[in-house]
Amino acid sequence: MIINDAVFGELEYDYGWTKNTTIEFCRKSYDIALIVDGEEDGIFDKEQYEAYNSLVKNWEQLQQNLLQSILEYYKKERHELGYDIEFNVNYPLIEKIDKLLEMINLVGITIPYGICFEGRDIGIIFDCTWDIENGLGIRLIDENIIEVGYQDVAI
Repeated sequence: MIINDAVFGELEYDYGWTKNTTIEFCRKSYDIALIVDGEEDGIFDKEQYEAYNSLVKNWEQLQQNLLQSILEYYKKERHELGYDIEFNVNYPLIEKIDKLLEMINLVGITIPYGICFEGRDIGIIFDCTWDIENGLGIRLIDENIIEVGYQDVAI
């Protein structure tokens, strides 16, 4: 089933609403999946619209915060795994954001039901070279990063 939502655009239902779209992240275009939680009736929560509209409005400003949080998470993971002492090809030393951008690929944005958390809830999903199996996820509430971890934190 396909609907054309006034805010999200054309979405397809397959046990959840999705569409493929293109978004710019750090001056590079990415083909991503936009995933909107919802029932087959295509009726979404007011909070979902608010979260999405706010994300779009603040996307430019959010990008540097996302990158900084990813870099901090990466450094913490690298340290906890001991790769700051012992070399591992998947966890090289990263000092600058440019190197980090070579290691991540934006693949999705999730808009969960509005009742999951207090506030505007968004998940950002990345693939990353250092953890191909689990990837990287970021949970935003009211455009503030509340969690960085595996992709499942963003779903």
